[in-house]
This record gives sequence, C-alpha cells and structure tokens, in this order.
Amino acid sequence: MASSMTKKEIGQTHDVLRFGVNDSVRGDLAPPHPVQATIHKVRPPRALETLALNLTVSWVRAVQETKFWDDKKRFGTEAIYGSAFNIRKDLDAQILSRFQRPPGALPSSMLGYEAMTGSLDDFGFEDYLNLPQDSDSLRIPDMHHGMEVRLGLSKGPVCPSFS
Repeated sequence: MASSMTKKEIGQTHDVLRFGVNDSVRGDLAPPHPVQATIHKVRPPRALETLALNLTVSWVRAVQETKFWDDKKRFGTEAIYGSAFNIRKDLDAQILSRFQRPPGALPSSMLGYEAMTGSLDDFGFEDYLNLPQDSDSLRIPDMHHGMEVRLGLSKGPVCPSFS
C-alpha cells in the first residue's frame, strides 16, 4: 500500500527528491554529456527492415543471424564486464576506423581496427587478386599531392593508380 502512495500521479505536483528532475527540465538545464553524445553517434540506426526489401532472403537471414550473435556477445560482455566495456569498445572502434596512413608508397591498412573486429582472421580472394602492384599501368603515388587533396588544397584522386 505504501509503494502505491509513492508513485507519481498526474494530479500531484512533481517531487524532485523522490522522482528526480523531469526529463523536459533536465534537457533544458544542460546539454548531454560529451560521452553520451558520442555514444549516440557511434551506434548505427536500426534500418534492417528497409534494407531487407532490396536484398535476397538468404543474405538477409545471414545478416540477421550475424546481428543476433553480435547482440548476444554484447549482452554477455555487458553482463560480465559492465556496460562501460561495450561503450569503450565502440569508441575505440570509432577512433580506429578513422585512422589512416598518409598517402604514399604503402597502402593504408587499418591494422588496429581489423585486430579489434577480428577481420584479420578472414582471408578472401580480394587479398591476393587484383592487387595494384601487379598492374602494368601502376603509377607511384605522390605523397605531397595526396596530402593536398586530403586537406582540400587541390582536386583529383588522392592516389591515381592508372595512367
């Protein structure tokens, strides 16, 4: 009976000590914390339904199964290590996915991101077929031109590989 008395009802005034600050008031007082804003940017929107209309059924099932197991892994790590572990992992993935080597002789490899996502273990045909180094029309990329394009000082492809 006492617990039903403490519930907030529509006709009563809002008790801040019992029920906390109102959501509308909290939003007006301060902007969200920077980490909270980053978390909302990191997590992609769930638009699987619109994607499913354009894809084949078998591929959609594979995507759904992958998403299911990813959610299971997230739930398990959250149960074991806490929610901060998944947040840290998402932020690290966001940072590592933005890192690239400056344009030059070596191709940009995202070794940290690949190690984190586990894609280092995958070996596909794109790893050994159609390499630009095997092409007869390969031009050595110019690092200065690549940085000018990246900084917006000049136009064109960062690394023109065909003449």
